[in-house]
Amino acid sequence: MTVSSAFNAFKSSKSVVWKSVNTLSVSTGRLQQTIAGCIERKGKGLHSGKVSTVKLWPELVSKGRYFDFQPNVIRASIEFAEESPLCTTLCKDGVKIRTVEHLLSALEAMEVDNCRIEIKNSDPEDFDLEVPIFDGSASEWVEAIELVGLKEATDHCGNCCEKMAAYVNEPVHVWRNDSFVAAFPSPEIRITYGIDFRQVQAIGCQWFSVTSLDNSFYSKHIALSRTFCIYEEVERMRNAGLIKGGGLENALVCSASKGWLNPPLRFPDEPCRHKVLDLIGDASLFARFGSQGFPVAHIVAYKGSHALHSDFVRRLSGII
Repeated sequence: MTVSSAFNAFKSSKSVVWKSVNTLSVSTGRLQQTIAGCIERKGKGLHSGKVSTVKLWPELVSKGRYFDFQPNVIRASIEFAEESPLCTTLCKDGVKIRTVEHLLSALEAMEVDNCRIEIKNSDPEDFDLEVPIFDGSASEWVEAIELVGLKEATDHCGNCCEKMAAYVNEPVHVWRNDSFVAAFPSPEIRITYGIDFRQVQAIGCQWFSVTSLDNSFYSKHIALSRTFCIYEEVERMRNAGLIKGGGLENALVCSASKGWLNPPLRFPDEPCRHKVLDLIGDASLFARFGSQGFPVAHIVAYKGSHALHSDFVRRLSGII
């Protein structure tokens, strides 16, 4: 795919303008990238408890990121996102891949624009798969990406392609009850995120802001933050068939009466930082043909969820 055809493939919505980063004064001037070698990791899923193996492979330019469960291929795109409790799930032709957000967050933030994500579990007839949770953060993926390195993505003839970015040109928002995600025009990516767990004193109300999102900031200040849950809600979640693979080794657990059950925290505001990690992963589903998924805007979110993040991407995409 040529640069011009890749650009023309993008569909603009009312609130978004797609721009080539190399032809504008605000451009980053970057080319699309992929990983320089194969990455393989194996681990247990948070909700299913099933063990799966994930292999990340270098991919050609403009192919984007996609999951490969032969013979099925599911693009990491919002059109395949299915609403599911406590995680982001991609679904196509009867195949479900759950808890994709941490992996996609790392790929997006570390600028792995094109990647084939091969996923397998022990039962080839089981079409309900889950990406391993590891320690509940994205650090396992970030460390692996840093170790193998990146390279410019090319086509079969060795041609590179500009990386595209979406610039929000008017305010856009979605909300559910007292929760919302909003985007405002900005010359660079900014994130302001708030959570409110006033019933759990150890968490309370937290805000975390990102004024410059690059892979160094992400790896040091966001990727390390772990998923968390409220101890008093664990039984309810397990009765609902969730967190079968959850434990103190892969999630922070906080009790309303006793506080954190498995300290120490890596950051005082680690729960809020993890919500930013999730937002980056969910927003990566806006990416198309190796473009940047996270829009150039000031994103403000309060009491967000995977479902609300996905609604936000659907709004940007013109689906809702």
